[in-house]
Amino acid sequence: MPILADCHMHTHHSGDSDAPIEAMISRALELGLKYICFTEHQDFDFVYEPGEPQGLFETDTDAYLKELRKMQAKYNDRLDIRFGIELGLQTHIAEQLKDYASVYDFDFIIGSSHLCNHKDPYLKNFFVGRDEQEAYLEYFTYIKECISSHLDFDVYGHLDYVLRYGPTKNTKFRYPDYQEVIDSILRALIEQGKGIELNTSGYAYALGAPHPCREILLRYKELGGEILTIGSDAHDPSHIASDFNKAASLLTDCGFRHYCVFEHRKPIFYPF
Repeated sequence: MPILADCHMHTHHSGDSDAPIEAMISRALELGLKYICFTEHQDFDFVYEPGEPQGLFETDTDAYLKELRKMQAKYNDRLDIRFGIELGLQTHIAEQLKDYASVYDFDFIIGSSHLCNHKDPYLKNFFVGRDEQEAYLEYFTYIKECISSHLDFDVYGHLDYVLRYGPTKNTKFRYPDYQEVIDSILRALIEQGKGIELNTSGYAYALGAPHPCREILLRYKELGGEILTIGSDAHDPSHIASDFNKAASLLTDCGFRHYCVFEHRKPIFYPF
């Protein structure tokens, strides 16, 4: 069975997308999807570059929800449209994130690390003055700290996101070099009843793999991980469900027999 749910996408309610929400819905219908979840950016206390608009990655949640409810009513009989958010996790704003998550009746919350110790891996200065392995290790260690802060989210998004922006991307990444910290991340997620996502945007970033990579997916499965969502991270209709066939093949090869969608913060399992 093909993957019929895209659980990670952005519209004009996110600062890095111009996509109309209805255009995203129309494309999902064309592709035959049955379930989508919008996950607009909410990155409080983001570190912006000089000249970059402050608040670019903060969503007006009330405006977003108002439009979403209209779309749910309009397409109720054709597509299951869910209310999600992608929270930018940082340990020093743990209470703010918990308070925010409690205000809205989200179906799904992705927790993502777009910043690491107030630094942005997207910017080349994250890697200046040290080797790639040291930078990657700092990033994974910070994820562990975020999970230890018991932040309120359902799955960790694009777990090896930092590989997108490293000087050699993932060509020199070797899972055993980071196994201790990554295993501790996966164990903590499983113990807390949280999951991970397979984010297919890694293929678009020329990694030849999704986020996270095969080795991490395999290890998650070996450790007993079952909660796994699939998302394209689309910021444009043309990217919805991108490389989902590759994702399905990889996941079944890793031993997964189902993926999840979320409703009222609870996972629902669907077979491949």
